[in-house]
Parts: sequence; C-alpha cells; structure tokens
Amino acid sequence: MNDRMKDLVDRLRVLEDEIETEICGRRQRFRYTVENRRVVFEAGLLERHRELRRTLRAFLAESGFLEAITSPFIYSLIVPLALLDAFVLVYQNVCFRVYGIPLVVRSRYVVIDRHRLAYLNGMEKLNCVYCGYATGVIALAREVAARTEQYWCPIKHAGGIRPPHDRYRDFIDFGDAEGYRDRREDLRGRAREE
Repeated sequence: MNDRMKDLVDRLRVLEDEIETEICGRRQRFRYTVENRRVVFEAGLLERHRELRRTLRAFLAESGFLEAITSPFIYSLIVPLALLDAFVLVYQNVCFRVYGIPLVVRSRYVVIDRHRLAYLNGMEKLNCVYCGYATGVIALAREVAARTEQYWCPIKHAGGIRPPHDRYRDFIDFGDAEGYRDRREDLRGRAREE
C-alpha cells in the first residue's frame, strides 16, 4: 500500500472511531448504561418507554395489507440464514485453524438486544430479533469471507465494490423512544428510495 493510500485508510479509521465514540456518547442522552452486556436504563425511564408502546392492534392496523402478506417471505429466510450461520461456524473452525487465521468472534456481529426496549410491542420485538440475527449472520459471513479472501486472493478488483452495511449510522439511537416513533417512517421511506 502506498503512503497516500495508507494515510487515507488511517484517516478513515480515525473517523470510524469518532463515529463510534459519538454513538457511545449518546447513551448519556438516552440515559442508559451497558453493564455486563446488559442495558440498564435510569429509574423511571422504563415506565415512560412503556407508555409509548403501541398496542399490537394499533401496530397491525398501521401495517399495510401488502406488508402483512409479505411477512412469510421475510421470515422464510430464517432457514437459509440458520444454515449459513452453521456452515460459517464449521468452516472457520476447520479452515481458519489450519490457516492460522484468527476466528471471527460471532458475538461482535450477531447482536440481539433491541427486543429489550420497553417501547416496542411483541411483534416489533420479534422483528428486531429477526433483523439483528439476519444482518448479524450476513455481516459475520462477510467478515469470514473477507479474511479468506485476504488469505487466498488479496487482489483488488478493477472496478469499485460496495462498502459494508452503511445504513446503520442513520438508525435511531438505542433508547430513543420518541425518535423511534418520529423517524421510523422517514427511514422506511428512505429505504424505498433506492
């Protein structure tokens, strides 16, 4: 890697660290801490979150007919995702140990915690568990593939490739119950734009 490219990559890493620091700093704004991988909200805040929870009936009433009938298609992906998860586990435990590549820590990619938010109803919690699992398994598989590619074929492509999941930074902060209600439809609309 030449000096200019190294400098750009270093600057990018510094910016990514600053973004992560900013995200962590927002914990104070939404009044929670993470203790032993568990989220702890300040006293009284959970009750406010529960007040903002929509009933399942209201949630279903707001969901469109087409959204409701597509849910089996979405949830049917659980089978290939679980198979991918299992195959990636076996693959890296066999191959990475042989190649001397450090194992990818699954818990850094498959993060399932949003279901603990009191302002979500049961269906929203189920959706959050599913999405956390699905995006986590895909990110895990991507990292395993990237490490394999680095080991066997570390050559850049002639054309550019898409960066990793870059939508996460725009997501609503963990613990921002009002923001969830206010911004969810906007984020859905932006997802439909591309």
